[in-house]
This record gives sequence, structure tokens and C-alpha cells, in this order.
Amino acid sequence: MTTTSPDDHVLDNPAWHALTGPHSSFALGGDLVRRYPADVAPFVAVRTWEHPGVWQALVELVGPGQEIGISGADPELPEGWEELGRGDGVQLVQTDALRPLPFDEAVELGADDVPEMLALVERNQPGPFRPRTVELGRYIGIRRDGRLIAMAGERLHPQGWTEISAVATDAEHRGQGLASRLVLDVAHHIQRRGDRALLHAAAANVGAIRVYERLGFTLRRRTTFLAVRTPAIAGDRVFAGTP
Repeated sequence: MTTTSPDDHVLDNPAWHALTGPHSSFALGGDLVRRYPADVAPFVAVRTWEHPGVWQALVELVGPGQEIGISGADPELPEGWEELGRGDGVQLVQTDALRPLPFDEAVELGADDVPEMLALVERNQPGPFRPRTVELGRYIGIRRDGRLIAMAGERLHPQGWTEISAVATDAEHRGQGLASRLVLDVAHHIQRRGDRALLHAAAANVGAIRVYERLGFTLRRRTTFLAVRTPAIAGDRVFAGTP
């Protein structure tokens, strides 16, 4: 049985509900389009793709010729926009089977640890992580002989939910259950403050998805990730099919 409720509609557009909710202090933009600062997270959030001004608002927010990521939606791109890549993903949410617990070996990570965190992410590629991503929530890690070899933490924070992200373990330390223990520790602190935990993963990462399901997460929906480039601007006009 899942622990979702009627307010899980925020998970249909988690970045938007984070940037208009608990993460509003990070938000750049307005009532239609918002984003995190580039050194915090790459996410651009849209209130609704049905609004006729959404594409113009995106260009005004991020600028011409800029690469941005669109997650959880697959809108038809107007003229002048370029699709750079796409991928299939999944959104997982906690169920009543999840049994969070603290991990004594885990240490909390902060600004002084960012260079090592960035290096760990670069080695393992768990997903986007920027120099200020650590400001979005609580991050923890495992050190062996003083070296950071595993980490996990909190990223998107729509009201009532917190995303577990940046789950990474160096190859020579895998198979010890470190990622699972870190996820359960992060989930423990999420639940202590009254939130519920969610995860996003690439659909092709079936090994990680199986681990998350064994821990007590279940598939809520399948998603699409797009990388696109905004169009060029000539004078005051955007070549994006907008008037």
C-alpha cells in the first residue's frame, strides 16, 4: 500500500511546486516560469504548458541560445527551438513498506565538502549536481581513509515531499549496501519532519530501480527528460513562433 494522498498532485510538476513552495527563496522568474540559479540546479519549471506565453517567458528567463532541461513533460517545441537529447525516466514514491533508519557511519556534508562531492558525482554520474546544490537540503556521505566514497541527499522539495537524489557510490565500494543505508538515513530525516520521500531515476537504470523497490518505493509514473536549446533573438523578437 502506498502512502500517497490527494495532495500528491504536486508530484506531477515537482520542480514548479518546489520553486513556488519550500524552495521559493531560490526561485528566479515569475508567475509562469521559474528556475533555480544555474549553480544550484539546472531545473526550469513551468506552471502550465498550455499558456500561450510560456515559450516567450522561457526565453526571457534563460536568454537566447541557452541549453535548458525540461523534466516530466514532453511539449511540442515551437519553431526555432532545438531538441538536444531526451531520455525516459521514472518517478518512485515511498510506500508503507519503507523502513527508514539512521546510518551511524554517515556524516553530514556541507559547503566545505563540495569539491569532493562534485568529484564523486563526476566519477559516478548519478545526475545533475552543481556547486550550490548542497544548499537545497541535507546531504550525507561515507568516508573511508578520509576520502568521500559515497553520498546521498535531498533535492526537490514540493510541499509535503522531499526528493532523495545524488545517490552515488564509488565502484570499488559497491556491493556493501552503502547506497541503501544512505537512502534509508535520508528518508528517516525526511519522515521525521513530516514529509514523504520520492526518487527519480533513468528508466534504463534497472538495477537502481530494483534496489529502490526492495527498500519500499514504488513506481508512481513514467517521465520524460528533454534537453533543449532556446532560439536566437533578433532585436526584440524571438524566433520561436511567438507573436
